[in-house]
Amino acid sequence: MIRLEGVTRTFSQGTKSVTALDGVSLEIGAGEFVSVMGPSGSGKSTLLHIMGTLDAPTSGRLWVGGQLLTALPDRERTLFRRRKVGFVFQFFNLLPGLTAEENVALPLLLDGKRIKQHRARIDELLDQVGLSARKHHKPDELSGGEMQRVAIARALAIRPLVLLADEPTGNLDSTNGQEILKLICAVNRTEKTTVVLVTHDPAAAALAGRTIHLRDGRVRPEPAP
Repeated sequence: MIRLEGVTRTFSQGTKSVTALDGVSLEIGAGEFVSVMGPSGSGKSTLLHIMGTLDAPTSGRLWVGGQLLTALPDRERTLFRRRKVGFVFQFFNLLPGLTAEENVALPLLLDGKRIKQHRARIDELLDQVGLSARKHHKPDELSGGEMQRVAIARALAIRPLVLLADEPTGNLDSTNGQEILKLICAVNRTEKTTVVLVTHDPAAAALAGRTIHLRDGRVRPEPAP
């Protein structure tokens, strides 16, 4: 499902060049649940952003769903991301002026679709995350856990090939964090969606079938117990 070949990403900081990813090669199979761990600055978020085409590698190649995305022009990569990749971030990234229902529908609206044509899908997702009774509430009327559940429903609205989650429990208490992780596991299990979870939490990482360890922008062997 996801394949990276020799992916490097460098950034300029003043007169210096910083390497966030250094020749990363890896494969993630369709329907697999993979966690990514490593210390701060190891390249975890950069890796996730490249997988989701939010960022482009300085060198190397990326395939998702059998398509070589690094060969596509910007517009086609944007369309692929909009239609095939779901994102869940630490800080929810909901639009404050929209209701929960409207936030879930946003990816569909951006792709030119009408809410009326996808009402059943939106209602199904809100029910799946336990927010049917809160669908007309705006983010400032929701708890942190509820906002993250809306963000997960929004990510699933397009029926993505891949769900990319960047520290999705990092801004939540332990109880809400556990609920979010249960939802992500359920998505992988029932929808067969490929999931990549970036986390600092070993307990969260352990829910995945496999963990990728990054350090200094490189994939490292799993640390010894």
